[in-house]
Amino acid sequence: MDASQLHAPVMREECLELLRPALERANSTYVDCTLGMAGHACAVLEAFPNTHLVGIDRDAAALGLARERLIQEGFDGRFTLVHTTYDGIVDALAEAGREKADGILMDLGLSSFQIDTRERGFAYSVDAPLDMRMNPDGDSLTAADILNTWSEQDIANILYRYGEEKFSRRIARTIVQERASELFERSPQLVSAIERSLPAKSLHSGGHPAKRTFQALRIAVNEELDILRDALDSALGALALGGRLVIESYHSLEDRMVKEAFVAASTSKTPAGLPVDLAEFAPNFSLVKRGAMKAPAREQETNPRSASVRLRAIERTTPPEIS
Repeated sequence: MDASQLHAPVMREECLELLRPALERANSTYVDCTLGMAGHACAVLEAFPNTHLVGIDRDAAALGLARERLIQEGFDGRFTLVHTTYDGIVDALAEAGREKADGILMDLGLSSFQIDTRERGFAYSVDAPLDMRMNPDGDSLTAADILNTWSEQDIANILYRYGEEKFSRRIARTIVQERASELFERSPQLVSAIERSLPAKSLHSGGHPAKRTFQALRIAVNEELDILRDALDSALGALALGGRLVIESYHSLEDRMVKEAFVAASTSKTPAGLPVDLAEFAPNFSLVKRGAMKAPAREQETNPRSASVRLRAIERTTPPEIS
């Protein structure tokens, strides 16, 4: 499998420009928290020849393909790859012999490799086992485990919370009824159950009827929002002075968490009612761009994955040791 053909980096040029001031420094450190097929990583290493990559991925198969690609493209000796979830930034930096990061990128959501690997069960459009683990070698629950063992209320809760599915209760009820006679094992079974749960007029509006349920199950299986919450704290703490954290989010739950973390980090903590901001309460970070950037229309036309992306960036403005 050719890794270079599996992933078109979303907003590649925009990410490079946001990272440029931090990574043009001598012996800079770039952490790619979601390495995937190394599309962004290769672009960074090519653009900034003094940068060392610390690449993180929870998927061992993707990590192996990324390693092959990095070597093929001439970057041997300029990277350290770490098999972990991306809230393990501090330990990954230590493994690479680096104390702080100059640039950090998180490209959230599924990688093209995971989507295209049919047996992972992420895609509702193909017949595959209901697995959905980003780390299939781990011992975490699969989507089938959730569907076949969780209570109707718990299933409905995750569909509503993580998928923003307004028919979550109807879908959960159908799942529990149908598993009594036949356990859920493959994606077409779940798609069929979802379609039977929705009103007829909802089947032909708002995209594929199974999209929100599959998203919710994927997030629950991989504990994505819990990991993101911890990763945001770790990434902000790992930045060197002048370092930048750039994050690409693909759905509203992720983007809301990123926005809230960035606003909190870049806002003065001076108590309300005081006439001036106090230096000891000054923020340690500043927003590089206010609001979220979207992919250019031309990119959305050629790379459908970019249509929903929201790109945000923040920079550390005080030395870590005094923050």
